[in-house]
Amino acid sequence: MDSAHDSREATPFDQIGGEQKVLALVERFYDLMELEPRFGAVRATHGTELARARQNLFWFLCGWLGGPQHYVERFGHPRLRMRHMPFAIGIRERDEWLACMDQALADTAVDETLRRRLSASFFQTADWMRNRGG
Repeated sequence: MDSAHDSREATPFDQIGGEQKVLALVERFYDLMELEPRFGAVRATHGTELARARQNLFWFLCGWLGGPQHYVERFGHPRLRMRHMPFAIGIRERDEWLACMDQALADTAVDETLRRRLSASFFQTADWMRNRGG
């Protein structure tokens, strides 16, 4: 057994359950965005189809959570703010994105402690992404 591997702290990627669980989270997130009218403003920022967004968020979250760096391997540094500049992101879109992700975290049975930790990090990132006032 690899003692270096045994001694490392479990990443959020490990805690969430690996790639399959991250994929389930992303699928639920975008399913909710499509199904729930209360997420209409954030859904409108995504265009007509969500396949690319689903794939990119899955790749990004794997790495962001401490797992495989799929997104970076394909596209380099995420440069999140720059990549999201073309989309109008205000407080409403931020809050809808966060509410949709929080429901997806709950619906995919992410541990409550990890869910709170991730939600705090998601808020910081989502708030930093805002590029419109309201």
